[in-house]
Amino acid sequence: MRDPVIGVVGAGYVGLTTTACLAHLGNRVICVDVDGSKVDGLRHGEVPIAEPGLAELVAEGLAARRLEFTTDASTLGDAEVVLLCLPTPMGEAGVADLSVLESALGELAGVLAPGCVVVMKSTVPVGTTARAGELLGRSDVPVVSNPEFLREGHAVHDFLHPDRIVVGTEDTGAAARVVGLYAALDAPVLRTDPASAELAKYASNAFLALKLSYVNALAELCERVGADVRAVGRVLGLDNRIGPAFLAPGPGWGGSCLPKDTSALLRTAEAAGVDFGLLRETVAVNVAQRERVVRKVRRAVTGSPRGSLAGVRLGLLGLTFKAGTDDLRHSPALAVAAELSRAGAVLTAYDPRAGGAGHPDLDGIALVDDPYLVAKDAAGIVLLTEWPEFRDLDWATLAALADHAAVVDTRNLLDPDTLCGTGWVHTGIGTPGDQDEPDGTGGADGPRADRR
Repeated sequence: MRDPVIGVVGAGYVGLTTTACLAHLGNRVICVDVDGSKVDGLRHGEVPIAEPGLAELVAEGLAARRLEFTTDASTLGDAEVVLLCLPTPMGEAGVADLSVLESALGELAGVLAPGCVVVMKSTVPVGTTARAGELLGRSDVPVVSNPEFLREGHAVHDFLHPDRIVVGTEDTGAAARVVGLYAALDAPVLRTDPASAELAKYASNAFLALKLSYVNALAELCERVGADVRAVGRVLGLDNRIGPAFLAPGPGWGGSCLPKDTSALLRTAEAAGVDFGLLRETVAVNVAQRERVVRKVRRAVTGSPRGSLAGVRLGLLGLTFKAGTDDLRHSPALAVAAELSRAGAVLTAYDPRAGGAGHPDLDGIALVDDPYLVAKDAAGIVLLTEWPEFRDLDWATLAALADHAAVVDTRNLLDPDTLCGTGWVHTGIGTPGDQDEPDGTGGADGPRADRR
């Protein structure tokens, strides 16, 4: 007798991680995806996602014959549990686009065996789990909300070492079967109603966005009063009511989750008649942060936060939304690059993972495969993603290649004292000497070029 089948629909970040980790825990897993070329590659162990440990788990599952990839949803006819890990991107007016999810439910309606439990891992608006049951048209197939809390770059670790497991359903039998999927993991299980589980996912991501916007606003205040946001952040982080995570300033927050989830939560609040002004301001602060970074770049290379960037050659270090991933979706680095491009700057960029030429957000950016090429004849460098290897570059060589050795370090990754000895003028975020003058004068010291 063959082992029970667990089905996963969708082979993206969440789906592929879920598939590989469930197989690692000893389950027989069938992953269904509509992309035939992706499925063919996965059958041969080719993992299209840069995620630490994921390729190894896929190879392990294939070798043990616990893992199968297919485009044929009918193979899930014997599945006891089917997890939906499908994209719910931001649609018109910021509302979550559920079209892919709804299409999958329609296809599964005639496939699933009676008693199969459908698990909603996709991030969905409140009420979607209940509506999914209606779309299936199957009273004999319970639908359970089981949101994921995976970080890109740490997805495998987060699946196998979760902070919590949330199971939202009124069906105790279905809840028990979903909890059983994670029996080998040491984590608290929270059983809720579906609406609470759905809202908890949005609330978690929106709170992280709020925390990031808070520290970016705090960084501006630090600059104005001569404080150091790095020291302030360390003090905050040692308070166990706050914690140290998400207290580093940067060019803004982005990625595949925070922008769409904050937007979806705002739309949910509006539909319910709730004025969620705090979250709306969180988004506004994030947009303003990109503009503040551009002012810093203007000041660094022209001496004035209102200086013209028309025809100015700039080098960019980092394009992905954060280090440790190849994901460009809603990257704050690309948002800043777009602002610089609109201002007339000529951009050359290097990123160790973002080699995907043809991505629409890379239009107007010359990609190079050597970080030193970004400095050649540049009026300045803008560090946008916190790749650790940027810290170890030969900055003296970079200074020699640049036309003007000014670096805007939007992640506070570099050591200003070390850079000072190599000829660079360093501008950080929220650190002393990084004042972003509101009057646009460029400060009493005049243009940066005169301070080399």
